[in-house]
Amino acid sequence: MKELEKSKETYESIVIPKELEGKVQEAIEASRRKREKRLAKNRRRKLYRWAAGIAAAFTVATTIGLNTSEAFAMEVQKIPVIGELARILTIRSYEKTEGDTQIAAEIPGVDLGEDGQKLSEEVNAQIEKMTAQYESEAVERAEEYKKAFLETGGTEEEWAEHDIRIRVWYEIKNQTEDVLSFVVKGTESWTSTYAETRYYNLDLESNEFLTLESFLGKDYVEKANESIRGQIEERMKKGEAFFAPEEGGFETIEAEPDFYVNEKGNPVIVFEKYAIAPGAMGEVEFEIAL
Repeated sequence: MKELEKSKETYESIVIPKELEGKVQEAIEASRRKREKRLAKNRRRKLYRWAAGIAAAFTVATTIGLNTSEAFAMEVQKIPVIGELARILTIRSYEKTEGDTQIAAEIPGVDLGEDGQKLSEEVNAQIEKMTAQYESEAVERAEEYKKAFLETGGTEEEWAEHDIRIRVWYEIKNQTEDVLSFVVKGTESWTSTYAETRYYNLDLESNEFLTLESFLGKDYVEKANESIRGQIEERMKKGEAFFAPEEGGFETIEAEPDFYVNEKGNPVIVFEKYAIAPGAMGEVEFEIAL
């Protein structure tokens, strides 16, 4: 026991040179910097692999014919929306001409990190399918419109004045650590009948799609209907016009209505143009306060 106490006293009496202490701190700091550098490199490598993979999957095959002139620009813009774990990117951005039709597109993709990889792939596949199909069908509609125009007496010069344009783009509605809400749209300058709109509301904690039931509970239909009826009544008092139920106006929401999440965190239900009100009102929105 005395030997142990003596050894302890000897150990505690040892004086550590300041030079050694400094070397130890330098070694610790160097190790920390090296570790942080390695982690940052790994994060960049993962993001690069993801972006490269998506860009490759969304590569556009372009053909220039006698009647087609095309200016194509590819870009990947990183827009951080939820820290380092989740991002929404512009995967493809381009302008081109098909026949007499001008096309401008800005196609998004999402990266929800490793835990949300499955949801990312599902969302990106849906967006790619929707935008490619819309663009193809919009060009076909424009060609049919031109054919009918010329067959009914119109001239090429008069047709050129129509300046047919197709646009595909997206708009971020809300972005937090818990929620990502955005909309992808397709429009045609000569008609609003065939506009395409797709809303995406993502729960970044569970990596699942958010539904209206997620916000309002199982009786979400009744709650939403009650709120919308009350808002319609108030808005009509202020001079806004809505169709009566017998005229095709509002009666109830659909089981899966179009909606987005606003900055307050409330769901906003959206009705298409002409759905429940005159076309002059455009799309009609109703915020459902929680």
